[in-house]
Amino acid sequence: MSYSFNNHAIGKEEKLFMKSYSAILMLFIDGLGIGTNDPAVNPIYAGNSPAIAKLMEKSTPIDASLGIRGLPQSATGQTTLFTGINAPRIMGSHIEGFPGQALRKIIEEKNIFRQLSEIGKKSTFANAYFTTDIQEIKERSLKSVTTVAALSAFGTVRGLDMLESGKAVYHDITREYLISQGYKGDIITPEKAADDLLSITLEHDFTLFEFFQTDRAGHTADINAALRVLAKLDSFISAIMNHVLNSEINVIIVSDHGNIEDISTTKHTSNKVPFIAIGKFFEKNKMNVSSLIDVTPEIIRTLTHNK
Repeated sequence: MSYSFNNHAIGKEEKLFMKSYSAILMLFIDGLGIGTNDPAVNPIYAGNSPAIAKLMEKSTPIDASLGIRGLPQSATGQTTLFTGINAPRIMGSHIEGFPGQALRKIIEEKNIFRQLSEIGKKSTFANAYFTTDIQEIKERSLKSVTTVAALSAFGTVRGLDMLESGKAVYHDITREYLISQGYKGDIITPEKAADDLLSITLEHDFTLFEFFQTDRAGHTADINAALRVLAKLDSFISAIMNHVLNSEINVIIVSDHGNIEDISTTKHTSNKVPFIAIGKFFEKNKMNVSSLIDVTPEIIRTLTHNK
């Protein structure tokens, strides 16, 4: 596939992007399905997110329902995505929100970070947590799938100190959300956040970044909220793509279920979700993905063959 985006220089030294590299950056975009291209229903096509719209047109639609009736949900969908195990089938239904004990056990034992470690690959979760006390994160009764996976694999997550030093990226990209939480630091641009994320990616074989404002905006059914979120995400993705295309960094974009692509409802959708794999590595190592179940196994397979 060939993509063309507006150029944006983020000040990264050229030599970092000239080296032979097969690092994979996964952008997990929560609540991003493949819907109609009618802008009255689907804000992706309303003009605020041209890069995302172009990527969606070229994406591979993959199944998020996994043979289970009902609307796909986050806890089981993300467990499946990040382990390769059909969690809704094991649980007998789609489960929303945070994973319970049974799902946590699956995540802890089979998450992608652990699987990559077993084949000698270095991985990381790039998201920052707004805390200087990682123990507080560990003791939370409710944890996201990605939090459970990261804590299980690494014993820690990235805190406020790493965010402020540019060694982590907050889930909203620009840190605007943190102001209401008492954050005293600077708001940053999507391009600066992309720069920070690429720096992290260069140090690992696999890097995961999670963005879930798309899902939150979808649940509001507010077109203006959706457009704001998509515009920010579009700038972020555009900045990443401009440098990926000239480097050996490779990007996967994927979601767990639909939502923001249908602003007529506050609920998730049964739409398929996009799977997008961009980069020289994927030109040589084609990925065979048809559902959420296939994503982690295919990443493990391709990186296993790149020793």
